[in-house]
Amino acid sequence: MNVFYEEEGIFKVGTILADNTTSLQVEAPHGKRAKIKAASVLLRFDAPSPSELMDIAQKMAEDLDPNFLWECCESEAEFASDALATDYFGHIASSEEAAAVLIRLHSAPMYFYKKGRGRYKAAPSKALEAALASQERKRLQAEQQARYVQLLGAFTLPEEFRPSLFNLLYRPDKNTVEWKALDAVCTSAKLSVPGLLEKCGAIPSTHDYHVNRFLLEHFPEGTDFGALDARGELHDAIDLPLADVTAFSIDDATTTEIDDAFSVTPLTLGSFRIGIHIAVPTLGIAPGSLLDVAAAQRLSTVYLPGSKITMLPEVVIHHYTLGEERLCPAVSMYIDVADDFTVIATTSRIERVKVAANLRHDVLEERFNEYTLATGSLDHPFGKALLALWKFACKMEAVRGKTNDSNNEKIDYSFHVEDDRITISERRRGSPIDKVVSELMIYVNTEWGKQLADSGIAGIYRSQGGGKVRMGTSPAPHQGLGVSQYAWISSPMRRYVDFINQRQLVALLRKETPPYTRDSDSLRISMRDFEAAYEIYGDFQRRMERYWCLRWLLQENINTTGAQVIKENLVKLDHLPLVARITSLPELSPETAVEVEISQIDLLELTFHAKFLRKLDA
Repeated sequence: MNVFYEEEGIFKVGTILADNTTSLQVEAPHGKRAKIKAASVLLRFDAPSPSELMDIAQKMAEDLDPNFLWECCESEAEFASDALATDYFGHIASSEEAAAVLIRLHSAPMYFYKKGRGRYKAAPSKALEAALASQERKRLQAEQQARYVQLLGAFTLPEEFRPSLFNLLYRPDKNTVEWKALDAVCTSAKLSVPGLLEKCGAIPSTHDYHVNRFLLEHFPEGTDFGALDARGELHDAIDLPLADVTAFSIDDATTTEIDDAFSVTPLTLGSFRIGIHIAVPTLGIAPGSLLDVAAAQRLSTVYLPGSKITMLPEVVIHHYTLGEERLCPAVSMYIDVADDFTVIATTSRIERVKVAANLRHDVLEERFNEYTLATGSLDHPFGKALLALWKFACKMEAVRGKTNDSNNEKIDYSFHVEDDRITISERRRGSPIDKVVSELMIYVNTEWGKQLADSGIAGIYRSQGGGKVRMGTSPAPHQGLGVSQYAWISSPMRRYVDFINQRQLVALLRKETPPYTRDSDSLRISMRDFEAAYEIYGDFQRRMERYWCLRWLLQENINTTGAQVIKENLVKLDHLPLVARITSLPELSPETAVEVEISQIDLLELTFHAKFLRKLDA
């Protein structure tokens, strides 16, 4: 006796070796023996042989039309498979015919729902119609996907991809046919999705690819300020006193948010009064106003080579920037210094300041540098003032104990993009211009931070201990700067933390109730949000600087270049803020000069290959 049975959803046949009523010992056609439950047996038969029955039944099942079988059923009632086989063949079904019907019913789950051993129910007509439509859609999608794969494999972009390119690059729906085709070709071609799309001509600008990805995540509604009436939001302070000074600013050539300016007024017996004047947008932007909300959302200006995304609307920046030949509202700190530039006294007030000039680094550095200072030939309209500021900066650097700070020897890099060409210039960090501006900003931020703390007014401070920089609402030493406390206040148009601190300072100077208390939720939330945003914006800036470094290498057709060993196999390329790990680098001491070969620059992945060529003579 033989059996046709079901095991784990698969039909099998075998010869009975032992019948134990509830279980059977059977032998499969290939000789394997197994114990099966009697309840799993669907048919018992003597002939033909098990293997012949299976062959005949499978061939017969292929000829059975599931749609015709479905039409033979009563849609509401369950039925036994052998009963349907009898109806279909018009006689009591043979073992082969009964097995064929079972196989066909089992293979057509859209038409027939299984209800038990050998029992089924025809699918309702609407359910069957929906299932068949779904099956057809899948078939068409499979054909479409195959066509996409073929085109993409030949690096040809299917026309259907164009409307959805943005989503495919930045926020793909991985259930779509387009994504599945992309993923399949990327896997076989060992390419990233952006890499494949670029080969298909779908990424005309690698620069825009990186920028758009950042904007989608952090500026999903765009970089403009929508319908915000920035000018209508401003509420200018009136009756501010006019300062009796001539001020000037020192900034990069591309700076439009001019937050700070300086003045020097000679006093008696060789002493000076140094003025540090900071733009004061907080006078016109009320807490909780639409402009304030917009600034609190952005938290900082975003910088990248050749562009920036400002924290405040351009009309507001233009209104408050310390522009040339303008009377500008400012919060000023005046520092009286003796002839040896020791600080005698400081005072602060809110006033209007006449800004006589906006000095730019590229022009100023030709006349204000180490050489002109050493020779005493500082030929400049503001030469005497610059010389006084330089001496004061050197004095303050010494007071902080940072005269021999190794950071002063580091190189800063400026990126200038024009007509899609990049110029990267180097500037030593400790140059006279840098020292003057940085020391004056450190002084004013330290002193105003102290005034807030001494007055019991809340502020946001930056501190450093053990090499880690932190932000908090309590003053603490900043070891890196060598000061007892440090609060960002000098850049209120570019950083929201400075904007908040300036509000507190203005309240102190006006003897008003400050907007924020130390326990203010809004103060802590703004501080936390600023830290997160500032890190994200900084990472993006560094990423875009890396992009333009690689663009420069391609632009200048640089195949070999000098580099300096930092440590182990890490080197820094000459004239660029670009580092690389070189596996072929021999063991060399730090600062060793080497020559390396540059290849395989990928502007999408921002990677390149560097190979050690030789050690250079010192």
